[in-house]
Amino acid sequence: MGLVAGLDSSSAYTRIVVCDSDTGDVVRHGHADHPESEAAPGAWLLSLGEAADGGILEDVAAIGVAAQPHGVVALNAEGTPVRPALTGGDERAQAAALGLVDALGGRTAWAEAVGSVPQPGQPVVQLRRLAREEPEAAQRATAVLQAQDWLVWQLLGRPQRWTTDRGGASSTGYWSAISGAWRHELAELAIGHPVALPDVLGPAEAAGRTPEGLLISAGTGETMAAAFGLGVGHGDAVISLGASGSVCAVHHEALTDPTGTITCYADATGHHLPVVRTLNATRVLRGTAELLGTDLAGLSELALRSTPGAHGLVFLPYLAGERTPELPHTAGTLSGIRRESMQPEHLARAAFEGMLCGLADAAEVLRGRGVRIDRVFLLGAAAALPAVVALAPALFGAQVVIPAPADYTALGAARQAAWALGFADGTLTAQDPPDWPSASGETLDPGEDLAVGTAVRQQFAAVRDQTHPGAFG
Repeated sequence: MGLVAGLDSSSAYTRIVVCDSDTGDVVRHGHADHPESEAAPGAWLLSLGEAADGGILEDVAAIGVAAQPHGVVALNAEGTPVRPALTGGDERAQAAALGLVDALGGRTAWAEAVGSVPQPGQPVVQLRRLAREEPEAAQRATAVLQAQDWLVWQLLGRPQRWTTDRGGASSTGYWSAISGAWRHELAELAIGHPVALPDVLGPAEAAGRTPEGLLISAGTGETMAAAFGLGVGHGDAVISLGASGSVCAVHHEALTDPTGTITCYADATGHHLPVVRTLNATRVLRGTAELLGTDLAGLSELALRSTPGAHGLVFLPYLAGERTPELPHTAGTLSGIRRESMQPEHLARAAFEGMLCGLADAAEVLRGRGVRIDRVFLLGAAAALPAVVALAPALFGAQVVIPAPADYTALGAARQAAWALGFADGTLTAQDPPDWPSASGETLDPGEDLAVGTAVRQQFAAVRDQTHPGAFG
């Protein structure tokens, strides 16, 4: 049995899982919080060392690294960060994103160039902000890495070159998922001068070996590692229920979208991972729960007392504006109010149906471009609510898996390490990753409820299209 490790360096902590390289079974794990709130890259290393304390990495042959999305480290000529890592997005990031869109000639120009339109938090936008807000620091920057790239470089002993993988590169906004190459001029457009970027490795390639001889795989982004750890393949989608929502699915080609609705990422296996986002997911449930004086569990219980279609109530859940459909300045709508429908259970049901129908709309954007979605992995704390479990399969029109709790991002990093190790010793090919099982968990089929789900979707769509004609499809 060979052992491999996966590191997940999030914005708040480092998690490590050590797995059997053949089966993916977890044999031990470690955890440590980051020691400070400011994103100093050195803090990531301190956290990694604490998580690995106690012999966690003993007898490990290879390590894979995933890290927080959109963490950017700008280095000077000596290899020192010019400032703490750039992370997150706010109103200033929104302004920077809009400025970049205009600078290249619009959303279509960006979609055709890299497969996505700049969004707050994305590395290309972070560089734009750095140039505008800290021009002296920006001028000293000679190379730009993402968080996982910087960690890999440190583990390797700071060699002469930097590396990344297709998945991580595709989230920057200056690597083209279409051509599979950096668009150096777009990084320059953002920061104001040329900067060096990492070499992009293939999925099974190793970044190198540590001074102690451990193999380090290419590293990848958090989203791509989580998908790899879940074991998604063609026909699978991942729907995440945060305050906002997202739908991503494995596809065989890059999808360009001039509207910017689809963000075209690459995955960690050589395929693509198109993503469609909504601005409204569990914020809809929390807001409705507060209105009704309950919590999410209580809201779920109320919803299940109602019937499909919520007695005619339709909730368009666009509480924060919306991205899918593109309605940035709109608000939510509650339609179909009659005296008999004015009950807490019907409003609760309408909130769940509205949230899930909004995510189903996002999935239909991908299906409309030829992406097959037969099975959905549903993530997030709200995914296990009984009302979500009961309604999601019929509304999504697919089998739904509620995965068992696990460190899927770290597992994906470990699986990448196992692939690089197997490719290096000739036991695996560059096309076939380790045959680890997909995530286990509760599996739900739409069954006889599919027709009911279709009727609820039609009711939702009728109100949506009447309220916002031409906004969708």
